[in-house]
Order: sequence, then C-alpha cells, then structure tokens
Amino acid sequence: MAQWYFSYGKNTERLGPFDDTAAKAQARRQPDGYCWSEGFAEWKPIRGVAALADEATLVPPPMPPSMNGSRADEIDYRIVGTDMQFVEIELDPGESAIAEAGALMYKESAVQMDTVFGDGASSGQSGGGLMDKLLSAGKRVVTGESLFTTVFTHRGQGKAKVAFAAPYPGTVMAMKLSDHGGRLICQKDAFLAGARGVQLGIFFQRKILTGLFGGEGFIMQKLEGDGWVFVHAGGTVMQRELAAGERLDVDTGCVVAFHDGVSMDVHPVGGIKSMLFGGEGMFLATLTGPGTVWLQSLPFSRMAGRMLAAAPQGGGQRRGEGSILGGLGDILGGDRNF
Repeated sequence: MAQWYFSYGKNTERLGPFDDTAAKAQARRQPDGYCWSEGFAEWKPIRGVAALADEATLVPPPMPPSMNGSRADEIDYRIVGTDMQFVEIELDPGESAIAEAGALMYKESAVQMDTVFGDGASSGQSGGGLMDKLLSAGKRVVTGESLFTTVFTHRGQGKAKVAFAAPYPGTVMAMKLSDHGGRLICQKDAFLAGARGVQLGIFFQRKILTGLFGGEGFIMQKLEGDGWVFVHAGGTVMQRELAAGERLDVDTGCVVAFHDGVSMDVHPVGGIKSMLFGGEGMFLATLTGPGTVWLQSLPFSRMAGRMLAAAPQGGGQRRGEGSILGGLGDILGGDRNF
C-alpha cells in the first residue's frame, strides 16, 4: 500500500504518512498544497495527481488546440434553396464567419463587416505577423481567390444572422473539418464561407500529367482546421466512399473535393477513336482510396462553354421563342443588343 505525504507551504511541517483512503480524504479537505508518494521524483500539486481525485470530481483536460493553434468559432447554420442555394449563418456575440469577397447576400445590423488581408484565420487573435499575413494572401492569389477576405463579426447582443449566396447554380455543402481529419482538398474557387479559424492553403499537384490534364491544374485549395466550411459545387453533388486501393474514373472537371488520403492521377480514356471522337477528352481523372470523394454533375466550365457556344457573339445560332417573325420579332421585342 502506498504511503502519502502532504505539505502546505515552506514553513509547514509535512503531514503523513497516509494510506490511499486517508490521502484522498486529506486531498478533499485541503487540495491547495503539494504531495509526495513512492515513485515521485519531486513534490507535485495535489490537484494535479489523478490518484487522489474522486471519480466524481475529475475534471477533463482542456480541449486540444486545432492545427493552427486556435479553435474555430462554433457557428450554427442552415442551407436554403435547391438549385440556387445560399447558406445562412447564425452567430453568437463575438463569433465570426469568413467569406469570399462578393459572396454576401445579407447581414443583420449587429454584424460588423471587416476586410482583412489573407484568409482571416488570425483575425481578432494575437497571432499572425506581417509575414504570416503576406503568406496567407499569397496562397489565396495562387488558388484563384481574392487577395482579401471579409470577416463578419457579431458585435451586438443575442443572435445575429449573415447569409452568403452561391455564385452559380449548384449545391452548397457544409463540412466540419474535424470530421474529415482536419484537412480537405478542394478545387480552386470552391470555398464559399466558413467559421473564423479555418485556414486556406495550397495543395500542389506533383504529378506533371495530373497537373496538365487532371482538370484542376497544379494548384488546388487545402482547407485546414476544425470548424465548419461551406464549399460550392456545380449541379448535384455525389459523395463516394473509396476503400483502400479502390479506384474511380471521373471526368476531369467533375472532382470537387477529396480527403487527404485519396490519390489523384490521370490515365488515357482508351484508343485513338475514343480520344478523338468520344467527346470526353484524352484523359480521365483517377481517384484511388482510401477516403471520401465528392463529385459534381455540372462543372462551371461545361456550363459556361454551352452558354458561350449559344451566344450570337460567340458564333452560336440564335433561336427565337416560337415567333414566326424570327429575328425581326426579337428586334421589335427589344431582345437584341446593338
């Protein structure tokens, strides 16, 4: 049976020895002191010795910090709409959300809007020097985002709401980064908004063929942290779980996001006839597990290409809306720009 000794100051004699039961009772009566037992290299604070604490009074340790040294704000949200969606975020006093420039739909008067340099991860916090901000801003420029980020902070009482709209038809996905290993790889321009504390970084595609023909280029977005992020994709989104070694062939423009453990590569679509006349290009993207991937049904480049091809300025054929007058009806109806 272990023997315990207690001390409560330099001028106080040590108390003991105590057996385990008596030592726990002494620790409950006078917890602000030091204790020693066999196996201790030095005297330890009583409150820090688990063996002297009752199970009912054990206090869990502080929550571990996120990857960037601070936890993201805990925000509430709801996604509204079907084809043209927006996300409405509810903030408590002092909480903040970050968003891309131009993504704002509306905000309540208690929400203050500030434009910051970089991704706003250290906004309102002590961390983050000039070089950190420059590096953060440089990462955003490389991934196709704006040099600045807008931070929306609730400065009033009660709850306040702010909403951000998707830039084109599609789906807004809400993802808690802590549920995905703290890191998510996304296509460029996919990030719409998120909780303050989320970091936007660079994922560099090291494979030359994948960078040239993978549809995403050599640079993709890397979202890190433990908070909520909202990612926008075109059309409908499909989530697919890949087992270790399982492979999925995807059109090069349909990859929205994937876990850090998923490997992305490219391979030819098949023979010469398939490359030239198959309509799917020369290469397909290959995703290999383990991990989760998210695919979009309507890449923005595909939608923009169809719109450009149908525009008269782009050489497309203009089709009337059933009028027997054809182009003359468009002129009379004011549906033609000069």
